[in-house]
Amino acid sequence: MPIVVKLDDLLHDRRMTQTELAERIDLTLANVSILKTGKAKAIRFSTLEAICRVLECQPGDLLGYEPD
Repeated sequence: MPIVVKLDDLLHDRRMTQTELAERIDLTLANVSILKTGKAKAIRFSTLEAICRVLECQPGDLLGYEPD
């Protein structure tokens, strides 16, 4: 899929762990891991909003498009 999730980079830049993010956005660690590894097939806008709020970023900072 040409949509890539750059959550790992954002977490690294903010010196935040997956566990801390999961707690702050009220999402399971397993679901954060699925997002981080790019295995998610979809993301709810409410989850996207929560991630952007906590990481102080824009949706475009989290998602990218890399054509095949």
